[in-house]
Amino acid sequence: MTTSTSRPAFAARAAAALGAAALLSLAAPLAASAHVRVNPAQVDAGSYATLTFKVPTESATAGTVGLTVDLPTDTPFTSVTYQPLPGWTTVVTTSTLPEPVEIDGATVTEAPTEVTWTADPGTQIAPGEFQQFVISAGAVPETGSITLPTHQAYSDGTVVDWAEETPASGEEPEFPAPVLYVEDAPPADGHGGHAAEADDSAAVAAGDASSDGSGSASSSVALGLGIGGLALGAVALVVSVVALTRRPRAAAATRPGTGSTGERR
Repeated sequence: MTTSTSRPAFAARAAAALGAAALLSLAAPLAASAHVRVNPAQVDAGSYATLTFKVPTESATAGTVGLTVDLPTDTPFTSVTYQPLPGWTTVVTTSTLPEPVEIDGATVTEAPTEVTWTADPGTQIAPGEFQQFVISAGAVPETGSITLPTHQAYSDGTVVDWAEETPASGEEPEFPAPVLYVEDAPPADGHGGHAAEADDSAAVAAGDASSDGSGSASSSVALGLGIGGLALGAVALVVSVVALTRRPRAAAATRPGTGSTGERR
């Protein structure tokens, strides 16, 4: 009698553990991808590159209302322009460089050092949404890679600094800075900029440009798919537990020498 009741209990616990692990494995990639990224991940030296900063709102209670990207001062861009974004005010700041830089035989003492986007009143990137901020920067300097620390401001006053450098081990930190690769190769795992997203970034950016600046419909689709996957996993878990719990009882009911309730005649 003890054996018949312990097996379903053990099976239920095992199914619950497996189900929880499956749900965590599904949720982990969704959380890991929710970082500020720059696309494309790699550009050619000497080019004037169109750079798209993909910014998701990770907060569940506040919206994104500001973004600042720090531009390099040791290997500066000599020209930075931006794509207008409805609902947002954009400012490119030019400053005196800490040290003069020689570029194509000319001494450069000033360069763009910062780009800031500020949401107009009533505009924000709401929880579960993302927005893309586009600039053109050049000429791209001849260097291995360019780190672009980015600062994300929320409506509740919180500022998230995406400014941590990825160590040589390649293990991504909690708040990695977007990195633009020039002569160096991006990491094989794509953490340097999600190269797979580069192919469709222009199409999504075009859709954002015609919106009110509050986010992108495609983000809602992605979020819906993620939630749907979690829901299906939860349903599968419940079905598995019920099936494993009831199976031994059905076997006991048909055991020779017992009645329909499992008691001996």
